Amino acid sequence: MLLYLLVLVASASVHAATECIPRQFEYDTIVCVCNATYCDEIGETPWPSTGEYTIITTSKDGLRFNVEYKTPDTVPDPEAVVVRVKHDFTYQTMKGFGGAFTDSTGINIVTLSNATQENLLRAYFSPEGIEYNLCRIPIAGSDFSVRPYSYDDVPEDSELINWALADEDLQYKIPMILRAQELSQNHIMLFGTPWAPPAWMKTSGLVNGTGQGELRKDMYQPYANYIVKFVEAYEAAGVPIWGLTPQNEPLGGFDENWAFNTCGFTAEDMRDWIKFNLGPTLEAAGMRRLALMVCDWNRDLLPWYIIPMMEDPDCEKYIDGTAVHWYEDFTTGPSVLDETQALFPNKFLLYSEGCEGWRPPTGPYLGDWTRAENYARDILENCNHFATGWVDWNMALDPIGGPNWVDNFVDSPIVVNATADEFYKQPTYYVMGHFSKFIQEGAIRVFSSVAGTETPLKSTAFHDPYGPTVIILHNRGDVPLNISVTDESVNYLNFQIPAKAIQTILSP
Repeated sequence: MLLYLLVLVASASVHAATECIPRQFEYDTIVCVCNATYCDEIGETPWPSTGEYTIITTSKDGLRFNVEYKTPDTVPDPEAVVVRVKHDFTYQTMKGFGGAFTDSTGINIVTLSNATQENLLRAYFSPEGIEYNLCRIPIAGSDFSVRPYSYDDVPEDSELINWALADEDLQYKIPMILRAQELSQNHIMLFGTPWAPPAWMKTSGLVNGTGQGELRKDMYQPYANYIVKFVEAYEAAGVPIWGLTPQNEPLGGFDENWAFNTCGFTAEDMRDWIKFNLGPTLEAAGMRRLALMVCDWNRDLLPWYIIPMMEDPDCEKYIDGTAVHWYEDFTTGPSVLDETQALFPNKFLLYSEGCEGWRPPTGPYLGDWTRAENYARDILENCNHFATGWVDWNMALDPIGGPNWVDNFVDSPIVVNATADEFYKQPTYYVMGHFSKFIQEGAIRVFSSVAGTETPLKSTAFHDPYGPTVIILHNRGDVPLNISVTDESVNYLNFQIPAKAIQTILSP
């Protein structure tokens, strides 16, 4: 049987797509403008009818989730680039795609009118939007906050008597998550990550600055209790937690020039904290159900950083996976992902953070296609090397890429213009959607390949948990390509992908 490329289970009422309102800024393609009264939507894309397949295209020349329906052919296009899919070769099971509920995201969303806020959250979470299902929550403050803070800033309060959620949680994070849960037809998997413990728990006594510091040994247990309190507080507020990473970018605490909240953990210290404190404390609290992911930094740390944890059975038993950031993906090849998977095949790999605009010149590039291509290239590559998902960083930033208390400005798939009560969907938003909307939790990657070594075309393919298969193609070249997709059946999918484009194909 030929590829079934799914979207979602067809509902009795299918909402049709609405068109992008384009606007050109100084970069090489458009953004789509949304406000209180209008926002483009892909709609609820049903499975193709028998005898048809669906092509969804986003391109540099201005297509945004453009949908076409075609009929399979009985012979391949002899002039086409051949994409082969083999259903019998299966790999990792997918968890999903999404972004982070940072303070900055919430702060930007609440600057908009209620109706515009609703359109922004719908764009990410509703069945008519791109349906994020896997999202990260900073535990207390991060660089994308307007101040450094923890949940207990009373020095030496090792009993955590003064522990409490911050105003940022109550105003900007939890309300957005609750509304996202209401809008979504999916189970949203949420995982928490601390940037730093309270400063008084660190050897330096500092949030940032010279000598960032490590977690004091006498604070190993209080800090484990601190993390459990976060899970308890969020779940009491109606926000179920799926997972945790124990530390964002754990070697940052050894960098004297690190600008924002962090805490240093050697691999051995992380092993001991998980083994003797965090793991047993989560278990005692009934939270071993949470997926615990270690590393949570760039793949140049793999596999050496996680080996001491994984090779200690009393630590390894608490670990479910490895979290990875994308910031060194363009200098460190994906073979380290394969090596890590081969060493620890019962642990999953998940990309937990990535963004553009972090290298000078920083901040948003409204309409920049190169940044969208970098997303497409990286997500597709990582999926083909055992990543079970890819989580973007901030879901909404202002036009300079903030707010950010240390001026660490970056880009975001949605940029908010509070003065005009509107927001802009960047090309990266649509690239994320080509994965997040069509690769459901539980999908299984299957073998795909592109014939030829010189082609700018890349592919990945998945069986959807409901039966179909999803194929994603990325053409980085400057000219359109004729494509012929085959799964060694009697049918062929013959179509064209534009220059500088990403496509998702859904086929019965």
